[in-house]
Amino acid sequence: MTTAPPAEAQPPVRTGLLPPSPTSAPAPEAAPAPAVRWLPLAVALVIGLALTGYVWAAHGAKPGVLLLLGIGLGVGLFHSRFGFTSAWRQLIAVGNGTGLRAHALLLGTTATLFALIIGTGTGLFGSVPAPSAGPLGAGLLVGAFLFAVGMQLGGACASGTLFAVGSGQSTIVLTLGGFIVGSTLAAWQYGLWGDLPAFDPVVFSDHLGWGGSLAVTLMALAAVVLISRRVQSRRNPPPVGAPPSARGTLARVVRGSWPLAAGALVLAVLGGAVLLVSGGAWGITSAFALWGSKLVGALGGSPESWAFWQDPKNAQQLAGPVLADKTSLTDLGIMIGAAVAAAAGGVWTLHRGVPWRTAVAAVLGGVLMGIGARLAGGCNIGAYLAGIASGSLHGWIWGAVALGGTWAGLRLRPYFGLGNPKPGDGVC
Repeated sequence: MTTAPPAEAQPPVRTGLLPPSPTSAPAPEAAPAPAVRWLPLAVALVIGLALTGYVWAAHGAKPGVLLLLGIGLGVGLFHSRFGFTSAWRQLIAVGNGTGLRAHALLLGTTATLFALIIGTGTGLFGSVPAPSAGPLGAGLLVGAFLFAVGMQLGGACASGTLFAVGSGQSTIVLTLGGFIVGSTLAAWQYGLWGDLPAFDPVVFSDHLGWGGSLAVTLMALAAVVLISRRVQSRRNPPPVGAPPSARGTLARVVRGSWPLAAGALVLAVLGGAVLLVSGGAWGITSAFALWGSKLVGALGGSPESWAFWQDPKNAQQLAGPVLADKTSLTDLGIMIGAAVAAAAGGVWTLHRGVPWRTAVAAVLGGVLMGIGARLAGGCNIGAYLAGIASGSLHGWIWGAVALGGTWAGLRLRPYFGLGNPKPGDGVC
């Protein structure tokens, strides 16, 4: 976020079915991408190749493919700077719905792929694809709200935390640490929240079939797009800033930055591939509870005695190796892929001198996200994206509550020295 004298607003130019929503100034030109960071790029590529080779040899083709898909997700997330935290912050703070409309494209494309895959029962490696559905209750409401507050304090969502860590952002390493701590605390204290009142999941396909479920989802997303455009037209916000980018189509593909729409489509295809390979939707946060609990066990604790890990499905995850766990593989892949993309784009760097208030906010935000994700049964990926794409009502509720949590988080950010977008900014 920067402040600059506002340029004269230009009338929107129609380049597709709809003209772009107006902003208070023209979108800025992207700065030229710096030179390739060859050493970080080489290190990231070696780690990626070595880890993929080991996983493939030790655990088989399916885990190896999941790791490669995670690397692809990391490249797509970083090159498009596809964010959930910043999109909601820009919408609530100044009414810029650009990011939210990119969400709608990602959600709609993913929902279409999910309907085709799950509706036809298509799977690879013997997997049987299934929708991601969650109960509707107090845990969902409280968890989504806490998660949204946490991501505004921590500076990133679940997927954003991983790709930011991969790109060398040291502040977000603190967020990731808090995320793991919060997830582990929630697993340890499962008895306090595991029996919160809730209704059974509502999945549209159970009542409308997959064609009807997809139609309802796409109509709802179209309404989100139209409402966000109306809000933006009324508030006339500053434009979204443009990250550095290489010149030329091929160079831009390799060295970024990609348009948000391109990122949405790439992420949707890769997320659909995760469903094909594993039978389940792409997720993030269950791995954090696993990593923290494995560490507790290595330090002499007994996480296997916790009620959370005594659930048969969870117990199998805890008993197995981390590098055979689906979510751990895609998470590690995202960090490696983001490191490759950031180094290729010349922007990989280790940030130093983090202000103490920012560090406190990062850790606190991570803890809140870890707890919130477990209470809600998922994060911005596992609940919001996977839920809506699966035609599950809980994904829509998660998103609506997260907007309220974003509003609360924005009001807490100044206490930690964190800024919010303002109408007079040059970019948001």
